[in-house]
Amino acid sequence: MRRLIDNIGMWLGIANILIVLVFLIFPIAVAVMMSFDARDYLGRFPPQAYSIRWYESFFSDAYYLQGLTTSLILAVIATFVSTTAGVSAAIVLDRHTGRGKEVLESLFLSPLVVPAVVIGFALLLFFSLLGIFDGFTRLLGGHIIITFPYTVRTTLAGLVGIRKTLTEAAMALGANERRAFWDVTFPLARTGIVAGAVFAFAFSMDDIAVSLFLTSPDTYTLPVAMVSMMRTNFDLTIAAAAVVLMVFTFLLILVLNWTIGLEKLIGQGVFRS
Repeated sequence: MRRLIDNIGMWLGIANILIVLVFLIFPIAVAVMMSFDARDYLGRFPPQAYSIRWYESFFSDAYYLQGLTTSLILAVIATFVSTTAGVSAAIVLDRHTGRGKEVLESLFLSPLVVPAVVIGFALLLFFSLLGIFDGFTRLLGGHIIITFPYTVRTTLAGLVGIRKTLTEAAMALGANERRAFWDVTFPLARTGIVAGAVFAFAFSMDDIAVSLFLTSPDTYTLPVAMVSMMRTNFDLTIAAAAVVLMVFTFLLILVLNWTIGLEKLIGQGVFRS
């Protein structure tokens, strides 16, 4: 009887995993297939004929291309700044044991729980009070704020497994604090650091709620361009744009793997470099 219950539980677990996978993958598969639809209109799925016409439309549309360029530049700069600041903040939180640590950590991670619409509106008012009306500057400030918590959280997770005695041993052998960090702490924590950077890049590329408030007529991101086109000229070029947006995130992982190697870059565990 117990064996039967265990088997039923196992098959229910497998069924649950399959349902979740279908729920996650099927919408992406639909978007990819519809981006190759040869019809002039949004018709039934699956398409009856396939074409690359919508990708040609995307890459010949200056409006979309400007949004894509802005998104890429924003994502790269925001990822660099938020990763640098996030790693520094995580190290401070990891080493600080006094009062106020929980308050400081909650403050750093607050953008994760505050609704993005609230953040976008608050930043719009804040930048207006400062007299900052340049669209790129406002977008960059917003993207740094919303990506910063990811780098802090993942770096903290990487620092948790590092024994303090390893750094103390390095310093006892003659290394100063800076050398001990780069030779001991950083290699062991790089899993969390790289993961945070990847999350920051992907989240910056995908953001729409905050960007809608901070964009300007001349400076906008690709997701904002997609929403704008959905309201004015809806066609399957938007499906091609969505696929391009996904591809850039996947390409980041592939480039890291081809050029450096994910195992070498991330490491093979907390205590192995």
